[in-house]
Amino acid sequence: MKNQNQNIKQFKLPSQARAGIIIANMEDQENDDHDISKPHRDNHCQLMLALNGSFKLNIDFENIEFNAPALLWIFPEEVHHIIDVQNPKGWMISFDPSLVNKEVLQLLQHKIKNLFLLDKESNFYQQLIILMDLIEKIQLDEANNFSYKSIHSLLNALLNRIAGEIFTNLSLDKEKENRSIIIKEAFLKLTKEHFKTWKQPAKYADSLSISAAHLNDTVKSLTGSSVSAHIQEESILEAKRLLYFTANSVKEIAHEVGYDEPVYFGKLFKKVTSLTPLEFRKKFRD
Repeated sequence: MKNQNQNIKQFKLPSQARAGIIIANMEDQENDDHDISKPHRDNHCQLMLALNGSFKLNIDFENIEFNAPALLWIFPEEVHHIIDVQNPKGWMISFDPSLVNKEVLQLLQHKIKNLFLLDKESNFYQQLIILMDLIEKIQLDEANNFSYKSIHSLLNALLNRIAGEIFTNLSLDKEKENRSIIIKEAFLKLTKEHFKTWKQPAKYADSLSISAAHLNDTVKSLTGSSVSAHIQEESILEAKRLLYFTANSVKEIAHEVGYDEPVYFGKLFKKVTSLTPLEFRKKFRD
């Protein structure tokens, strides 16, 4: 696309983050070589605050198009790349998930997914700018333990402010935030952590101290899908990612996501996606 390469180079992030956090200004073209114009995934979180510009990205095989102002999240293990960017202004901050409150991070991951549009006239928008600008300025100062702690504190303040705004805007009736929803969200969290080795619903039920039948009834009533279907979908999503950005064989990928029988894995993959693994790779990568 016209001017694509010129704009994308503004999104290269420094490869060495001080104290597990790095913030890059989109207008700074002198950054290092973490080029997110090519499909890849990371083990850290990325948060973009876009003040200006138009954006088109692909995150886990879905195109996301938006105009600033907006917040965009990219969570660990999500395969992503930029398709096109025009006139970007703002910040991209990358950080190790272990540095922030787990409950806040889980709320953001479950509720924001992946885009949050902003109102330029809101106090929230102005506060985000102040916090991002302050993190960038401290990062540019001479490094010491106190500056690291300041950046950590400001990052947590930023994420808590975002979580507070999202929580305020949730349409979910507080009375419905009951035991069933707690079970469902705890189960979904466990699937992300254990889908490679826990293939049986009973493992998740035991971990949550409930019966497998109760877990399945609860999850199905809230999501429309069974416990087994969620486990399979998480496995297939990871398989899609590996098919997309690695050259691993189908057999290797099957083993990586917890299936010892490639034939069974191939049938399951087609059942879920309507494509064989190789058809998926050809369609989305080749």
